[in-house]
Amino acid sequence: MDPRIDILPNEPGVYIMRAKEGTILYVGKAKKLSDRVKQYFQESNLYSRGWKLPSLLPLIAKIDYVTCLSERDALVLEEKLIKKYQPFFNSLGKDGKSYPYLRLTLSEDFPRLQLVRSYAATHKKNKDLYYGPYPKTHPIKSLMRFLWKSKYAPLRPCKWNFSREKPLDTRKINTCIYYHTGQCPAPCTGKISYTAYRQIAQRMADFLDGNFSALEKRLTAQMQKHATRLEYEQAAVYRNFLHALSHMRERVLVGQFKDEQITAAMENTDKLKRLAEVIGLKKLPAHIEAFDNSHLFGREAVGCMVCFINGEKNHEHYRRFKIKTKMPAKGGSDFAMMEESVFRRLRQIKRDPSQTPDLILLDGGKSQIHAALNAFDRAGIYIPFIALAETHEGIYLPGAAKSIKLPLADPALNLLREIRDEVHRFAVTYHRKLRDKEIFRK
Repeated sequence: MDPRIDILPNEPGVYIMRAKEGTILYVGKAKKLSDRVKQYFQESNLYSRGWKLPSLLPLIAKIDYVTCLSERDALVLEEKLIKKYQPFFNSLGKDGKSYPYLRLTLSEDFPRLQLVRSYAATHKKNKDLYYGPYPKTHPIKSLMRFLWKSKYAPLRPCKWNFSREKPLDTRKINTCIYYHTGQCPAPCTGKISYTAYRQIAQRMADFLDGNFSALEKRLTAQMQKHATRLEYEQAAVYRNFLHALSHMRERVLVGQFKDEQITAAMENTDKLKRLAEVIGLKKLPAHIEAFDNSHLFGREAVGCMVCFINGEKNHEHYRRFKIKTKMPAKGGSDFAMMEESVFRRLRQIKRDPSQTPDLILLDGGKSQIHAALNAFDRAGIYIPFIALAETHEGIYLPGAAKSIKLPLADPALNLLREIRDEVHRFAVTYHRKLRDKEIFRK
């Protein structure tokens, strides 16, 4: 097995297998990317898919991936990529079908809820509401039927088109089994008023918008009641309804992906894989935090940290530190400021280990390496870290006598420079802000 596969993240996403010339051979989705891709290279799975896997493996020269927020997000992105590139080894997804949406026809006087395969571009004009897409349709259908039968939102199930101005033909009403069995509120007959029916439609709209709390409590109570009575089959039905609610609660963000964003995401993974290779990391540095300082002869000294996730800025996790260490009388001490900033961040990480980055980047050279080592010793934890010297763009590793020099066009160096420049900008901006405040005080 190729050891480079070990650096893939164990997160939801889509993997793209390419031939040497760049042709996309196969697109797949995974709940955990690393575990899923490793399965392809296990000998026990070689003939699990007939001729496909033995034929595919010798052709794979590169594996790209795009991480997603959820498995459902990955499903929808997988469908999008298969439809666009039509990979030879993908049999599913080429038939033109797409994941279905729920459409609430608010453009009609008496709305219906329909399962449709396409998202109409004109929905904003005709007031219809679309929800989804839903990769798993069976639980959604079951839940919608429950909402109808339980009278929670009994919208008419018929296919007839009618309105207040154009009532439905009486002959069609007389043949309707839903009307005669009392399963439908029958707005076609005037049995329910226009206003009352629209309230039912609005209740359904509120539900599809994610207001599940009332129904969730009701379903949970029913499940527990049947379980207490040892009626496990009935309890399982309500459990499945709750699972369907969880499926509907996920918000699909993949629709916001544009082709250039997907390309950028794959380019970022190439940079991260190259960086891991250069500095000898066994794990992909998907979460990188970088530190820099700024001051004016020791005054208004600040330290700052920026965060990059999967090669993209994550502004939410940026941090700023007012330096408390006493500065020398004739100027500042970059060494002391770096030690304090890193130490204070490490204390935060000890309180919440979920924030632990895969790699720390310092703006500087050997002296900054020593400052960080002091901070790690004081904090009692260790995280892989490197420094990037601005003077000659050399990469310093702890304990290494010389820096690593990469060509200016190297993707790993480009990523490090981008992160280093961002933390420098952030630190200088914060320092100037504090300096300006001090000037106005005077």
